[in-house]
Formats: sequence, structure tokens, C-alpha cells
Amino acid sequence: MAERSIEQTRKAFEGFPRRAAGHAANTIQTGAKSTGACLLTYSEQNVNTAFELPNKVVSVKVLQEAVALQGKYLKSQLAVLQTWAKEFGEVLQKSVALLSR
Repeated sequence: MAERSIEQTRKAFEGFPRRAAGHAANTIQTGAKSTGACLLTYSEQNVNTAFELPNKVVSVKVLQEAVALQGKYLKSQLAVLQTWAKEFGEVLQKSVALLSR
């Protein structure tokens, strides 16, 4: 009976490393996709916003307007950066939580 119990335990643990490695690989891949998608979205938004500013500055007639546009742009970029940092932090937390399972 003891031999049979040992054999059953051995069989139960035999595939464990493979299953655990597979789970970890899937989890890492899912987290990487989420993180990558998040970064790509942020990058696209940043590039689009960066091209909007020169278009606006070219059309101003007074230097003061250009300075005001630049200030508004910097303020909006700071707000966007804060939002992105929060959202990216949440994505990373979810990825780490998936790894912990």
C-alpha cells in the first residue's frame, strides 16, 4: 500500500514542473502583450500630439500666442503623463498578479 501511495504521488508530481512552466510562460506572454499594447497606444498618442503643436504654432501672429500654446501643450502633456503612469502601473500590477497565480 505504501509503495502504491508513493507511486501515485510521484505520478502526480511528474508533470508539475512542465505544467507550471507552461502556465508561467502563458502568463508572461499575456502580460507582455498587455504591456506592449499599452506602450504602443501611449507612443501613438504622444506622436500625434507632438505633431499638432507645430501646426498650431505656425498659424499664430504674435509671439505671446506661441508661448501660450507651448505652455498649454506642456501642461496637457504633464496631465497625460500622469494618467499614463497610473494606467501603466495598473497594467503592470495585473501582469504581476497573473504571475503570482
